[in-house]
Formats: sequence, structure tokens, C-alpha cells
Amino acid sequence: MIGDFITGFSYIPRGLALILRPRLRRYVILPVLINVVLFISAFVLLLERLGGWLDGLLPSSLAWLSWLILPLLFLALSLGVFYTFGLVANLIASPFSALLAEQIELQMGGQPPSAGAGLKQTLRSTAIGVMTQLSALAYQLVRLLPLLLLFLVPVVNVLATSVLIAFSAWMLALGYLSTPMGNHDMSFRAVHETCRGRRALALGLGTGLLLLTWIPLLNLLALPVGTAAATALWTEKLASEHR
Repeated sequence: MIGDFITGFSYIPRGLALILRPRLRRYVILPVLINVVLFISAFVLLLERLGGWLDGLLPSSLAWLSWLILPLLFLALSLGVFYTFGLVANLIASPFSALLAEQIELQMGGQPPSAGAGLKQTLRSTAIGVMTQLSALAYQLVRLLPLLLLFLVPVVNVLATSVLIAFSAWMLALGYLSTPMGNHDMSFRAVHETCRGRRALALGLGTGLLLLTWIPLLNLLALPVGTAAATALWTEKLASEHR
């Protein structure tokens, strides 16, 4: 299990190396621009609202523990804001991410259905990819909202931070793997079942993606790097299970 987790995590630097290949750069430009706009928007929102949010989450009876609780709440709020904007970025950029995933898989020796099949099949695979991302978004929001309610409960909101981190890593893995698997006409249910069967591998990928979103400047590349990493993982570790 630990070996699979490390393997999944190792695909993040692989993804960064892949998007720097000259033949892939033109497929990276639009996802990067979308990611930059949304991450800057998330950062501005966080700076403007952070103080008020933290004050509302910390009751006066626990003010003496502010040195411990406030950093944890800051971490959770930052994660929640960037995570939510990341979901929106994935949805908006899904047609471009699908093209990037297709080209990466071709270069790695895979054969996505739309490759060489004409414009009609390409559009069909892109549409399926968008629907898969919408299903992933709905699945995540249904489970995220009850979790966020825990942050309204004093003391419990501190413990909820660790749960939110694990949840976010899992959801990021599902969201990004939906792109290359959507290119193969697979539904979100198939993505979910695949990740459940290789849980440690998926969590390793998701944890790496989560850390990437916290690293200044590199987080602006999170969308194409995540797409490339998930596509490489799919091609090398998971595709053979669906043949």
C-alpha cells in the first residue's frame, strides 16, 4: 500500500516534465491561462475575506487557544477556497485538458478513441469528458457541503481539517483521472470504481496534487501538471485493467 502511494505521488514531477515537452506546449497554454485567472481570483477572495471568516469560526470561549486553532482554520479555509476554484477550473478547461491528455497518451504509446478518428469522434469524446467532469463535480459537492458544516462546530472544526485534507486528495485524484478516462468514453462511476480498487495509488496522486496547489507559482501550473500526471498514471498503471 505504501509503495502504491509513493508511486502515485511520483507522477506529479512526471507530469511537470511532460508539459515541458516542445510538442505539448501549445496544448498547455489555455489550461494555464484559465488556472492563472481562477487562482488569482481565489487568492484575492481569500485575502479580502479571511479575517472575517476566522473570527466567525472561533468562539470567544476558545480565544486563549487561538495560537493553535487559527493556523489550522487558516489551512482549512485556504484549502477550501483553492480547492473549490480548482474544481471550477477543471470544468471550464475540460475540453482543452482532454486534448492535452490525448496528446500525452499518444506520445506514451497509448491510443485514445478519438486519436485519428476525425472531428466527429473528437467532439464526442470531448463531450463525454465534460459530462464526466460534471458528474465528478456533483459527486464532490454533495459530500463536501456536509463536511464544511463541521467547521461551524467549535472544537470539531479543528478535527475536521485533517478529514478535509484527506477528502480533498481523494477528490483531486478522481477529478483529474476523469480526464484521460473520459477520453476512453468511461463514466465517472467507472473512474470511481477504478480508484476504489487502487485506493493507495489514487491517494498518492491526489496528495501530490494537493501539495502542488499550496506551492506559490507552481500552483499556477496545477491544472496541466495534474492532467499530465493523471494521464501518465492511467496509461502506465490503470489502462491495462480495462482491456
